[in-house]
Amino acid sequence: MKKVTALVLSVALVLGLTACGSTASDSASTAESTATVETTADAAASTEAAADSTATATEGPAPDWTAYDALIAEIKAETDFAKREALMHQAEDMLMETGAVIPIYYYNDIYMQRANLSNIYCNLFGYKFFMYTEGTDGTLSLNLASEPAYLDPALNSSVDGACLCVNSFGGLYTYDANQALVPQFAEGYTVSDDGMEYTFTLKSGLKWSDGSALTANDFVYSWNRVVDEKTAADYSYMFDIITANEDGTLAVEATDDTTLVVKLDAPCAYFLDLMAFPTFYPVKQEAVEAAADWETNPGAWAQEAGFVTSGAYTLKEWKHDESMVYVKNPNYYDAENVTVDELHFMLSADDTAIKAAYDAGDVDFIDTVPTDEIKNLLGTEEFHIIENLGTYYVAFNVNSPLFEGMTVEQANAYRKAITILIDRDFIVENVGQTGQQVATSFIPAGMLDGNGGVFKENDADYTYPDADSCGYYPATYSADSVTQAVELLKTAGFEFDDNNMLSANTPIKLKYLTNDGSGHIAVAQAIQSDLAVIGIEMEIASEEWNVFLDDRKAGNFDFAREGWLADFNDPINMLEMWTTDSGNNDCQFGR
Repeated sequence: MKKVTALVLSVALVLGLTACGSTASDSASTAESTATVETTADAAASTEAAADSTATATEGPAPDWTAYDALIAEIKAETDFAKREALMHQAEDMLMETGAVIPIYYYNDIYMQRANLSNIYCNLFGYKFFMYTEGTDGTLSLNLASEPAYLDPALNSSVDGACLCVNSFGGLYTYDANQALVPQFAEGYTVSDDGMEYTFTLKSGLKWSDGSALTANDFVYSWNRVVDEKTAADYSYMFDIITANEDGTLAVEATDDTTLVVKLDAPCAYFLDLMAFPTFYPVKQEAVEAAADWETNPGAWAQEAGFVTSGAYTLKEWKHDESMVYVKNPNYYDAENVTVDELHFMLSADDTAIKAAYDAGDVDFIDTVPTDEIKNLLGTEEFHIIENLGTYYVAFNVNSPLFEGMTVEQANAYRKAITILIDRDFIVENVGQTGQQVATSFIPAGMLDGNGGVFKENDADYTYPDADSCGYYPATYSADSVTQAVELLKTAGFEFDDNNMLSANTPIKLKYLTNDGSGHIAVAQAIQSDLAVIGIEMEIASEEWNVFLDDRKAGNFDFAREGWLADFNDPINMLEMWTTDSGNNDCQFGR
């Protein structure tokens, strides 16, 4: 089935992907497929319909996103895991056909910690757990990032915010030091034979940080709060797998204080993983609704220190844009095993200042270092490189004025030309410097496919448009890249001289938006240099973290740096974020 899908898409992609060849992904393994011939035909027909929908939507430059939204809904309802995998390949094909999402490399993570510290642990999704750290005097001083946008688990959508959430709130499940999914507030669960009803049993005696009882009904309230349109939670779409009642609420019921029953629309292989994701953490209704403007400002209750939590720590002090002090929560169910009494956070995104604070002994753990210091830190005892599951990428706003007057096909060609011009090898070797893998698709290498294998690979059922790279374009920049990019831009209406330089009659000027940080700026400068090879002028604009997040979300940009660490190990997480109604759809598809 996968092979048929790729062949159909290749018709639409042929202009942007001719003369492709590159190195293969070395992290993929072979997956088995049990697809039937009938399923293959259905998938091919569906893909052809999707391609036709995109091809005929030429009234403006933005792609018609109706087919993509419908495809994601179909994936979520599909119970045949082989067909589901094929549909997810279709979705990534459609996404990459737009040229709006430009993968640069697959993430790993770096940090520094004192040699005497141990048992700080992380997982593939970027969460860092500090509550069981050994080697401190009771206080751990650290830096993760600058001022967090939200501390409300329902509203957070950043990795640094998630780190704060997992240390101060909790859910039914969590991750241990071996990255294994383990019960947290849950004692265990049972699931129906058809996989569509989960019954969770909560630990007895759970409490909020104020000493009041934490019960199954707190999950019912909190999950329905996330999907309430007034909350405007970016991750509300994650709850689509749960059956909706006639009144729009979720089919989630607390049959008593320690029993939570959840009904799904279809079996979900990653449902337990969701139970460890912060958006599924409970919050206390009385605390949320005690804020005077809680109905119009849903995160107001957690915008100053002292709010009610459920995890290992509570926030005692918050000097905005400067520091935070978390203290041990004596009402946490596992408080007796929490080894650190206080977490002192330095709030900054200036990696030079952060490293200076570390060198001076003011902080014990930092989550970033200046790019120009990485080479000298490699191999040292306190410098750590860990695996992540995610993609560093750049993205276009498909509604940007850059594309005014173009057809969908011309706008796609424009964006694909930019994709081809970027030398990812240079960025990985000279900016990343820690063994990142060049990205040729949005779904990261190593992500599972939900069907017993790895998603990003060629096999008997699917071959990527660029087979050598297991992606959508070559992994290696070459002399042909400029020629291919110029030909694409010509189809978009741009003129060039004999030296493949843009004509003054059709200039290209765009603004690249990024946040502070030497690594992000260095990536921007590398892209700026790559585009200048054919005369494209790219301005680099840097914004403070929270302003940057808001501008991307609102579509106030042309071209921006992005990154996505998976929330769970399934491709749907990387695909459903692009639906029209997703709060994480920075490209503004369908809008």
